[in-house]
Amino acid sequence: MILCIDQAISPELLSRVRATLAETDFRDGRETAGWHARTVKQNEQADGRRPEIAELRQEVAKALQANPLFQMAARPKRMKPLMFSRYQEGMTYGNHVDDAIMATPQGAMRTDLSFTLFLNDPDSYDGGELLVDSTAGEQTYKLPAGALILYPSSTLHRVEPVTRGERLAAVGWAQSQVRDPQQREILFDLDTTRRQEFEANGKTRTFDMLSKSLANLLRMWAEV
Repeated sequence: MILCIDQAISPELLSRVRATLAETDFRDGRETAGWHARTVKQNEQADGRRPEIAELRQEVAKALQANPLFQMAARPKRMKPLMFSRYQEGMTYGNHVDDAIMATPQGAMRTDLSFTLFLNDPDSYDGGELLVDSTAGEQTYKLPAGALILYPSSTLHRVEPVTRGERLAAVGWAQSQVRDPQQREILFDLDTTRRQEFEANGKTRTFDMLSKSLANLLRMWAEV
């Protein structure tokens, strides 16, 4: 399942992220790439050792974990500290698949889901689309500032070359409580339906039965 989430973080947090990135140092993005990805990765990343960047990482992660759609779709058990990336004219990131296992401060993490949080207006730059190779073919995404795309880490994907302006984004990865992507999608659909039932009719018998099924499937499938 690929999911686009509009306004994944608040406008106030988005503004602070952009203001901080405008004043911070960026490093060669190849420093954090695997040996094969280094050959196709041409971007820059904010220096995560700087206190203001470390603080932003935590704030954005906290905001995403509080986002209902992100929670419903990802059901994160663990998240890798995200990275702030910058693509200037001519920069790109060729076809690659994200590492299956990544290091985190809490130990090794399996990557089930990847996400890109777009940080600047799509009209401010040309190119820079995220292209995801799915079973439906190649799909291209260039979302508004503050919007996020969540997609399986198992997919091949790339960032098209930026031909004008500057592309800013935050990228991250999550290990889900539910390993199987089909099971995650079933839980997402069920949770969405029960919320719609509650909004339309309140706490009905239908809502209770949907909630019971959701809880018991999660109990059956979750790895915690």
